[in-house]
Amino acid sequence: MSSYVSNYVGGAFASPASVDTLAITNPASGEELGRVIMSTKRDVDTAVQAATAAYPAWRSTPAPQRARVLFGLKTLIEEHKEELALLLTAEHGKVIAETRGEIQRGIENIEHACGMPTLMMGDTVEGIAQGIDSESWRQPMGVFGIITPYNFPVMIPLWFWPYAVAAGNTVVLKPSEQDPLTHQRIVELAQRAGLPPGVLNVVHGGRESVEAICDHPGIIGVSFVGSSHVAEIVYRRAGGAGKRVQALGGAKNYLIVLPDADIDLSAAACHDSIFGSSGQRCLAGSIVIGVGDAHAQIRERMLDQAASIKLGDGLDESTDMGPVISAEHRDRVKGFIDQGEVDGAKLSLDGRSASVAGLEGGYWIGPTVFEDVSPDMSIGTEEIFGPVVGINRAKDIDEAVAMMHGSQYGNACSIFTTSGKAAREFRYQAGISMIGVNIGVAAPMAFFPFGGSRGSFYGDLKAAGKDAISFFTDQRVVISRW
Repeated sequence: MSSYVSNYVGGAFASPASVDTLAITNPASGEELGRVIMSTKRDVDTAVQAATAAYPAWRSTPAPQRARVLFGLKTLIEEHKEELALLLTAEHGKVIAETRGEIQRGIENIEHACGMPTLMMGDTVEGIAQGIDSESWRQPMGVFGIITPYNFPVMIPLWFWPYAVAAGNTVVLKPSEQDPLTHQRIVELAQRAGLPPGVLNVVHGGRESVEAICDHPGIIGVSFVGSSHVAEIVYRRAGGAGKRVQALGGAKNYLIVLPDADIDLSAAACHDSIFGSSGQRCLAGSIVIGVGDAHAQIRERMLDQAASIKLGDGLDESTDMGPVISAEHRDRVKGFIDQGEVDGAKLSLDGRSASVAGLEGGYWIGPTVFEDVSPDMSIGTEEIFGPVVGINRAKDIDEAVAMMHGSQYGNACSIFTTSGKAAREFRYQAGISMIGVNIGVAAPMAFFPFGGSRGSFYGDLKAAGKDAISFFTDQRVVISRW
């Protein structure tokens, strides 16, 4: 399989100004699957012009008609779900069960966006004064830029652009250059569903494309997901250019297990949270804290489960965990493990020498478990984005929460307990945006907002849910006397 991924501008797959390309590889084998073009500032400008030209007609299209296009896209994705999942596993590496789940999560966002005729309704008050009425309207704003990462190359773009276009805006999307094949197929399906030319435009590339989207005067707002370091840059740069910005960043998610927890349920949930998608997700568990007597129990189960994980090609249904996205990222994760040893953490399970017979060219990191990770160690403070976890102990829940609050991040956290009182108090005290109670991955459904706090999020309005409608529309208030 080999594909050339070009930009999609004005309803057609376009020849870019750039001649530079980047290889797309299968992370399990290192095999080249295709090449993606690396767009220039000029390419971004061409896409913005196409989106700007399409905006007046799309804005004037009745909201129910816009929603019908998305209903059509939802149907097509459902029909091609297995094809998309297979392609996604090939270019990303995560196991097939996870890619099927990702496609479904993307569908759920399209479903929610299909309700836009209701979701963007305004409010009215009759008689705010003698003979005067007032009403509010939600209106689209223009062209939005969307910049998305490699770890969920289908779901995360669908957190944004279906809402934007359903509300009447047009879009310039820059997906990750590391795994663009599956979303390219979704763009083809959107075209088949009847999305008019110029409503959705896609430019591929790296830093130059991102900077051009942040700076372009024709773009009214920017949605971003990536590392916190880049999220802050995008927020400041695009915000400094007068744009509305939502920038979702990284994480260091804590999983706290109390002595009264169902230990089997807790261990299974923690295991899936930490090692699912090879740890390459912003909701992955990073630090497990066993409180009191729970520490020895959760430690034993976590080590046993991690040691039994089967690495392999994600297309093999018996595989538990696939590779990481690239050789560069594999080496980055290994560097964190090296530093953890240097800093004095106890390395109880080492995945650096992992390999898979017949797939020696893959980007393998095995499950890795540290113990006694202090807050001044890089493995305790930095987002590793790989299958690496720290297991710590705390004497009580207050000490565990204090450890969690010492992190610069605030994306997600979870508590495992059978005590309603403890769960309620944790929810009150957590101070983190996405909270799980006996849930390892605290991922909101599409009709709730998704996004963190502190160093995990820059902006005011988050992805999906009601926040998506607010972000992609402006509220206009009309006061009338007749």
